[in-house]
Amino acid sequence: EVQLVESGGGLVQPGGSLRLSCAVSTFTFSNYAMSWVRQAPGKGLEWLSFINTGSASETYADSVKGRFTISRDDAKNTLYLQMNSLKPEDTARYYCARVMTLTSGHHMDYWGKGTLVTVSS
Repeated sequence: EVQLVESGGGLVQPGGSLRLSCAVSTFTFSNYAMSWVRQAPGKGLEWLSFINTGSASETYADSVKGRFTISRDDAKNTLYLQMNSLKPEDTARYYCARVMTLTSGHHMDYWGKGTLVTVSS
């Protein structure tokens, strides 16, 4: 059974920082690209960031580019999202997801249950 467990969410003031973690089990983490996705209250899913295998190249949504950093520690089977300069509009539940590369394109086949981030004064 594939398991992804997010942690590190909580309440933070605007301008503050948080680091989210995603602990992975029951698959070979180093063989898969990973993504972070979020869902704000009452909103749809928003893709945030992608990190590849190997050299771990990264891509970001414009909404978080320059503020968020995705990284991975393959030895610890863990994915991270460092979030700086947080804004109230960053309030959302944050999910990590495994990425499968298919002929039809990238597909996020397994998701965690998410961790809630609230940015408020």
